[in-house]
Amino acid sequence: MARTHKKVSSLPDKPPIPWTRLTAAQGVEEALRMLEGRWKFLILFQLFGGNVMRFSDLERAIPAVTQKMLAQQLRQLEKDGIVQRTVYPVIPPKVEYSLTPWGQSLCPVLDAILKWAAAREELQ
Repeated sequence: MARTHKKVSSLPDKPPIPWTRLTAAQGVEEALRMLEGRWKFLILFQLFGGNVMRFSDLERAIPAVTQKMLAQQLRQLEKDGIVQRTVYPVIPPKVEYSLTPWGQSLCPVLDAILKWAAAREELQ
C-alpha cells in the first residue's frame, strides 16, 4: 500500500478533550463537511509534502476539473484554513497555493483512512 507522503507529521499533542458521544459525532461531522467536494481530495493530494502550485499547475494535474470548480474548491479550502493562497504583486499576477501546517497535518489522517479502507477489501 502506498503512503500519501513521507515528509509529513501529525500536529503536536495537546491534552485530550473530554469528548462525549454527541460532541465527538458533531466534531467529526464538522471536519468531514470541510472536506466535502468532488475535487478537494485531489487538490490536497497534489499539495501534500510541501508542494507549492500555481492555479494552472493544479488545472493540469487535475484535468477533469473546470476552472470554476477548482476556484470554488480552493476558496473553500482557504476559508477553512487548509490551503494558503499567496499573491505576488507582479504583472501578470502570480498566485501560488500550498497547504497550511494544519492542512498538511491531514496527510497522516488520510493515510489512516486509506489503510482502513484497504483492510475492508482484505476482509472480503
